[in-house]
Amino acid sequence: MIEVENLTKKYGSARGIDDVTFTVEKGEVLGFLGPNGAGKTTTMRILTCFIPATSGKARVAGYDVFEDALDVRKRIGYLPESVPLYTDMLVPVYLEFVAGLKGVDRRDIKNRVAKIMDDCGLNAVSKKYIGELSKGYRQRTGLAQALINDPEVLILDEPTIGLDPKQIIDIRGLIKNLGGRRTVILSTHILPEVSMTCQRVIIINEGRLVAVDTPQNLTYQLQRSQQILIRVKGPEKEIISELSKINGVSRITAKENGVNGINAYLVELKKDMDVGNDIPPVIVRKNWSLYEMRPVGMSLEDIFIKLVTEERIH
Repeated sequence: MIEVENLTKKYGSARGIDDVTFTVEKGEVLGFLGPNGAGKTTTMRILTCFIPATSGKARVAGYDVFEDALDVRKRIGYLPESVPLYTDMLVPVYLEFVAGLKGVDRRDIKNRVAKIMDDCGLNAVSKKYIGELSKGYRQRTGLAQALINDPEVLILDEPTIGLDPKQIIDIRGLIKNLGGRRTVILSTHILPEVSMTCQRVIIINEGRLVAVDTPQNLTYQLQRSQQILIRVKGPEKEIISELSKINGVSRITAKENGVNGINAYLVELKKDMDVGNDIPPVIVRKNWSLYEMRPVGMSLEDIFIKLVTEERIH
């Protein structure tokens, strides 16, 4: 659905993005992750035909963003970081206006606006001017304008920036439900945004792609060892000593002291070694009490920091 090949954008001597290549499958929700100034917005603006690239190729829904810009624009919905809203318009009037601009059939505009307002939770503000709306409802209105032409591709640039926690949860829920029928690129520097809404992630830093994969695959590739967190009631030194004898265990670290003598330990395993079934029998044999045992993976934040740090070193 989206194909990007060796895309480069320079602003005079300054770098925007450098040799960026990736694809997005139909119906996929892709997270575009990176720190501020990494090149996310530049990439989004090229894909939406807002600015040209210096070199490289990009196709959206089969159309070249440079040669077939009008065809691309008909098939995308775009929510920029600064939402383009007319504050002196009523919400449904604004959406009708945008629908007309995007070429929605005049006979369908009323029904289309009614559906989008319902989908985006805007019925409660149907009689309000946009200037009277809270930040959360303005973001909903911005998302509605991006969806009004029923686009095949949806490109969202920092859609939850500046929102409070409840508003963020609401907008995330809306975005997550958009996948499947639409292809979505979600650009953000907020890590939980990607892990909660996206099937695959692109990490960009200083204009270059650092990684393209699922969070699960990135975790496996970057994590030097598997880890298990256990909570056990028993003597700390003896617990560490006995569990360290298990074949495949590389290190045990006491993490925290809990109440009533129940302590937490991080058990690090040699890569590709599965010793989870060997731990409980040792605890039972020593008459200790096992309260919790679960695998621990790298968070998306851990992955991001590791990749960006290694990129700077190299």
